[in-house]
Amino acid sequence: MIDYAAVLNANYAGSQWSLNNNDYATLQWFSDTPKPTQAELDAAWPQVKYDNQYAAVEAARRTAYEQQSDGLFFEWQRGDGTEAAWRAAVAAVKAAHPYPPAL
Repeated sequence: MIDYAAVLNANYAGSQWSLNNNDYATLQWFSDTPKPTQAELDAAWPQVKYDNQYAAVEAARRTAYEQQSDGLFFEWQRGDGTEAAWRAAVAAVKAAHPYPPAL
């Protein structure tokens, strides 16, 4: 299902609008720019959905790196750990949080 609010937020930043129950028929446009058509929003949805999924993976990886691999990196840099342990932790994070397939 297309998330019209997500498309509007991503592609029409700064525009003023109102939408009820994700129903395009209820879209009220309060900006000076032309109101996007439903076809335009529908066409933009795959990229917006992909971008949102990608951003979610980036955030999850950032958190996982902090928790699982960053400490190992600093241990390696101080000579208390190994590069192999750090690289294995990074690989595990990447495997646990794969990027969505490209469009």
